Amino acid sequence: MSSPLLIAMRNPVIRTSMIAIVLFGFSGAATSPYQSVVGITELGLSDGFYSALIFAAALVNVAVSVTIGIVADRVGNYRTLMLAVILCGVVGYGAVYLLPTKGSFVLAALMLLPVHGALNPLLFAYVRTAAKEMGGRHAAAVNSGIRAAISLSWVLVPGLVGLVLSARGSMLPAYLLASLGCLANFVLVLRLLPEKASVDGALGKRLSFLASFGEILSLRVLARLLAIALISSMLHVTAAVLPLIVTGAAGGKVSDIGIIVGIVAFLEVVFIVVWGRIQYRLSHIDALALGTAIYVLNMALLGLSTERWHIYALTLISAFGAAALISIPITYLQELIADRPGLGSSLISVNVFLGAGFGAALFALGTRISDYSGTALLSSLAGIAGLLLLLFLDGDRRGKASAS
Repeated sequence: MSSPLLIAMRNPVIRTSMIAIVLFGFSGAATSPYQSVVGITELGLSDGFYSALIFAAALVNVAVSVTIGIVADRVGNYRTLMLAVILCGVVGYGAVYLLPTKGSFVLAALMLLPVHGALNPLLFAYVRTAAKEMGGRHAAAVNSGIRAAISLSWVLVPGLVGLVLSARGSMLPAYLLASLGCLANFVLVLRLLPEKASVDGALGKRLSFLASFGEILSLRVLARLLAIALISSMLHVTAAVLPLIVTGAAGGKVSDIGIIVGIVAFLEVVFIVVWGRIQYRLSHIDALALGTAIYVLNMALLGLSTERWHIYALTLISAFGAAALISIPITYLQELIADRPGLGSSLISVNVFLGAGFGAALFALGTRISDYSGTALLSSLAGIAGLLLLLFLDGDRRGKASAS
């Protein structure tokens, strides 16, 4: 754990926020890997309907995250909004478990759970207001620590839930666990987090909703979102092609997939904190450029892998690069609209959506013109394009202290 993070953890607000993000990660990690199994296999949704549902849910999450971010900046009260979106998680997950029907699943997946997903940027916005006096480098270390807490949930929870529930013949109890996790989070936020007003609330009140959305769509912000989304798309392509390369070109087994993913997830937790320390010495742009270059190398080597041991050897590089790409952009995106923590943090959700969209397009194009290995190589080119665009837009900030 980096020294800036140790200092931050002495702050009860940041410490409680980290526990809250762990509980948020727990709910997602307990259900997301099994969502398609519940929806399609257990409740009978068609493949096409399920795909459309997930796409629509992603759109709802982006719209809700941005809207709640705007509202948070206008009213200056994050805790009340947190309690509202957490309650949506309690009801959404609970409804699927207590009323396991197509209707309850669709309602939860399309409305309630995307609203609950807005808790992620809300917590990062809340922590940003708490850590603002620490300076840019310290705040970056805090963001890295918070992001590592989410990854920690994904290291432990999916496997444990699968192990416990596999003998029951149904994954529905995972939704009960998620609902209870949300309930614990509700109590935590209600009892331990103070109502913290945004220091920039006055600015938020002066701007209309349309003006706030226009700020996101401005060329300055949109161009940088495009650069980060191209970089982030490599993570989504990896999730799609890695299992196929492992069991295909590399000649591995299905069991290797779980082992490799587990190794990378565990190392990511460690390396996220390492990147927090690196950002204490480098600017965000330098650190993000370095992390992107490392992950581009990983994607290129993944595309060239022809043996199982090649994939295992890549886990160290993959985890180190991935840790940078899932932690550093958080601070970078927040600083694009630095005077409005809620709206700036909502860009995290926008980036996830855009990155997933680019990843899906690259996978479709790559598998059409080549094989899975070629798709990984194509993804590395997209990462290079994102890096070059980032350096073109912000190259003059390289090497400067990230004190803002």
